[in-house]
Amino acid sequence: MSVYLPIAELAIDLRVLIALGLVVGFLSGMFGIGGGFITTPILIFLGVPPAIAVGTGASQVVASSVSGAIANWQRGNVDLRMGLLLIAGGVIGATTGVAIQRLLKAAGQLDFFIAMSYVILLGTVGGLMLVESVRALRRAPGPMKTTSRRGGQHIWVQRLPLKMRFQTAKLYMSAIPPVIIGAMVGWLTAIMGVGGGFMLVPALIYLLRVPTRVVIGTSQFQVVFVTAFATLLQATTNFSVDLLLAAPLMIAGVFGAQYGVRAAQRLKAEQLRALLALLVLLVAIRLAFSLVIVPDELYELDDRP
Repeated sequence: MSVYLPIAELAIDLRVLIALGLVVGFLSGMFGIGGGFITTPILIFLGVPPAIAVGTGASQVVASSVSGAIANWQRGNVDLRMGLLLIAGGVIGATTGVAIQRLLKAAGQLDFFIAMSYVILLGTVGGLMLVESVRALRRAPGPMKTTSRRGGQHIWVQRLPLKMRFQTAKLYMSAIPPVIIGAMVGWLTAIMGVGGGFMLVPALIYLLRVPTRVVIGTSQFQVVFVTAFATLLQATTNFSVDLLLAAPLMIAGVFGAQYGVRAAQRLKAEQLRALLALLVLLVAIRLAFSLVIVPDELYELDDRP
């Protein structure tokens, strides 16, 4: 049974969309990710124009992140002050990203830019994750090694001005890094249709030394608002959000996530990271292959408004 997508201007089998939503939801629940970096490339593979895939993929990330953000808020794992700084930076980044996307679309280079961005980002992140997870799997069990850095020891980020106290994260540092990190994530959300959690979480942990439990909650809190703002901009500025495409992905994703959480409990953390790294690399390789093969039609006329 096919459904016609008025914004994407093509018909796709509804069963394929439901299956995609279930798979992405399963992977989201299994790996703790928003799933936008998986949804958007697969939609492109199915023939959805990249701009529509980005806008619609961002709307699915909003739906998949709301429940997690509410649960972490109730558990006290959200640093509101840091979250607001991340959101402020994210709004700036998303606004800039949507404007750049509009310029690239007018120049006819948007499809190539989106695909190349995915190849570079996913290839880099996936490669680093795979190396780290393989080393962890091969490491012989033994006593845990301690690092030379002591808790509370200052790092270069904390020497910046405009310091403020973050009660939940138990940190006293500059407000500049959260805004910059939020802006980068917002830019990625607008350009690539991802929530950015796979970059935001490592940045908060390794750069700002935020406790992991606070990172997860604050990240989801930021992703909900910034991605919703980016989706709104995409819908009103670039007209690239197809609700008929997003609805089955959201609904099926909710059910798939429940099974993904159960599957994750049966695997070790190192195994999960290795599987996620392989998945990321496979998507990057597939996108890279699509950039170098000769298409069936060398020229295509895009008469969409």
